Amino acid sequence: MRPHSFDDYAGQQHLVGKNAPLRKSIEAGRIPSMILWGPPGVGKTTLVTVISQITERNFITLSAVSSGVKEVREVIEQAKKVNLFSKGNPILFIDEIHRFNKSQQDSLLGAVEDGTITLIGATTENPSFEVISPLLSRCQVYVLKHAMVESCTIFSK
Repeated sequence: MRPHSFDDYAGQQHLVGKNAPLRKSIEAGRIPSMILWGPPGVGKTTLVTVISQITERNFITLSAVSSGVKEVREVIEQAKKVNLFSKGNPILFIDEIHRFNKSQQDSLLGAVEDGTITLIGATTENPSFEVISPLLSRCQVYVLKHAMVESCTIFSK
């Protein structure tokens, strides 16, 4: 059962807390193309799900593991048609974007650049090394962290 709002989302307060930059931007209707970078299990996909529910935009998901240039081009063509009839451009979520090779990432560039799609990529790898520079320069990078667990010590006699 995933959360449906930022208030229900646990963790990442530096991004989605009451006055956090990402939350303020999304609540104001300004959804930037972005890369969510963090270790497995920190809530990247859950955060994207919350964003999709808040924005109420068309939402398309691709897995970099099983998608190629053909699928990316099909999504972009679909997005161009949808843009004619909707208020906001569709959000394209690519999980494990670091697995896309250069030509696959290149196929996204024009659509991100001209606003046909808003790209949200999730990666466990440093995007500075795994995402091509032209695409990275058009995205904001948000770092997700493991939740801090308070330690407790049990004393016994």
